[in-house]
Amino acid sequence: MINRIAPVGNPGITRTQGKAAQQSDFGAMLQEKLLQKQTALNFSKHAMNRVEERGIELTPDLMDKLAGSVEKAQEKGAVNILAFGGEQAFIINVPHSRVITTISQEEMKEKIFTNIDAAVLL
Repeated sequence: MINRIAPVGNPGITRTQGKAAQQSDFGAMLQEKLLQKQTALNFSKHAMNRVEERGIELTPDLMDKLAGSVEKAQEKGAVNILAFGGEQAFIINVPHSRVITTISQEEMKEKIFTNIDAAVLL
């Protein structure tokens, strides 16, 4: 007489069903991570220094608006954008989702923005 050993785990799920569920979960997690990476906004070291020097507060709402501006710019094929808010402006490289620099309201009065192919109002 041969005794069979039951698979470890949920006895109602066969081994192939378990692998398919794991692959599906992995695929969903991978897609989520890729989406987060695409929309994640990075700050260059220069930009972070300017944020600190100029006292710009990076609130979750502002970060969402900046990420949204990058998504809109990607749809239009922009490369470098000026994301302009009432009190600050951000120059962002769209393909890398990287903030290059920030400018406070006081400094905007004297500045000329170059190498920008699009502007987005926050």
